[in-house]
Amino acid sequence: MACGTSQPSHAVPPVMASSTATGSPAVAIAARPSVASGPSAAPRATATILLRNARLIDGTGKEPRTDIDVLIRGERIVAVGRDLADAGVTRIIDLGGRTLLPGFIDAHVHLTFSPPANHDAGIADQVRNSDADLALRGAANARRTLEAGFTTVRNVGGSFADRSLRDAIARGDVTGPRMLVANHAIGITGGHCDDGNGLDPEVFSARRGPESGTADGAEEVRKAVRHQIKHGADVIKLCATGGVLSQGDGVGNAQMTADELRVAVEEATKADRKVAAHAHGNAGIRAAVKAGVHSIEHGSVLDNETLALMKRAGTYLVPTLMAARAVEAKAAAGTLSAESAAKARAIAPRMRSSFALALRSGVKIALGSDAGVFDHGTNGDEFVEMVQGGMAALAAITAGTSSAADLLGVSDIGRVAQGMLADLVVVDGDPLRDITTMRSPQLVMKAGVLYVSPAWAD
Repeated sequence: MACGTSQPSHAVPPVMASSTATGSPAVAIAARPSVASGPSAAPRATATILLRNARLIDGTGKEPRTDIDVLIRGERIVAVGRDLADAGVTRIIDLGGRTLLPGFIDAHVHLTFSPPANHDAGIADQVRNSDADLALRGAANARRTLEAGFTTVRNVGGSFADRSLRDAIARGDVTGPRMLVANHAIGITGGHCDDGNGLDPEVFSARRGPESGTADGAEEVRKAVRHQIKHGADVIKLCATGGVLSQGDGVGNAQMTADELRVAVEEATKADRKVAAHAHGNAGIRAAVKAGVHSIEHGSVLDNETLALMKRAGTYLVPTLMAARAVEAKAAAGTLSAESAAKARAIAPRMRSSFALALRSGVKIALGSDAGVFDHGTNGDEFVEMVQGGMAALAAITAGTSSAADLLGVSDIGRVAQGMLADLVVVDGDPLRDITTMRSPQLVMKAGVLYVSPAWAD
């Protein structure tokens, strides 16, 4: 792709990365102000809407409140309380005691990926699909994701198709959640994020290099990070260890060196970007935390010492429990390669036990599903997986709302409060008693625009 002279417009301005100290065994993530999301995606909301009689879970972790009204003017919430006046309101929706929540946030998706029928079909897709194909596929996935109640997502690795999809949603050309994107994930030659993935190098050599995220040594990593940022990345994604679906690498093996990780965080920080690290194995997780990354994706093999390091540094865990379930099912169905199936069977139980250990440790947790490994639009099952894994329902909801907003560094989403964007979801029932209600929103609003509206709302 030709290099432009300016960065494309963002659905969300670049998130604020935290400055990072070096030379310490546990690098603390300094708190820098979050940024507001800026003008919301088209179409722009202009109506004044009053939501009446809600059972409100506001995303902060506080207990629900009943008989709550929420007044929305344009794209923002202007009042939250009881018996709000309806002067000037163009539409009143009586929620009838249903549960109102902030729009959900998924901190780990791949919107331009869709799960192939089997390993060979995945290779065929890899050979045939252009970035245009990926972006168009992503458009359908984006709609499904928004309709599932996820009004914001962080797309952690794919290609420049992700940037194109983000900007199309921001313009209103495509319906979907607001996106933060990483463009190409960055990792070593032969590693989890090497797009060649063990295939014929004569075919895939053109896809390798720092520009597409394959980088060896600190200076190549520096170039790779700078290139993703130049071409619109909101966040940087690193592959600190091997993975399940990549071929020819151990799922838990550390891959990037301490210097490579350090330089990546340094370059991202200079550009006010945060860094997410794919990391399954404990050694790779620890190296990434010491380098100052802001989140560990998967975190499949954790111990108490590493969790204590994460807690001191303020590093988030994004556990992706749905991915564990998905790869186990694919292994059982025989749709993975033999190598990936063996890795899936080994790592999935470790992911669940590490999640339980993380809960006991008190480390910060944000919801991330890894949608793209499984079907988009089913992301709400991650709430269910987290609760089944031992997390309290209210804590799981917070992980998928205000905690995820904090990780993303966006200040006006993730909570239902005056001045926040009117990203709202209504579910039928009480998710604190039955978390499965999070799978099927009845009403979905993004920045004051209704995208899912049931008959009872008319």
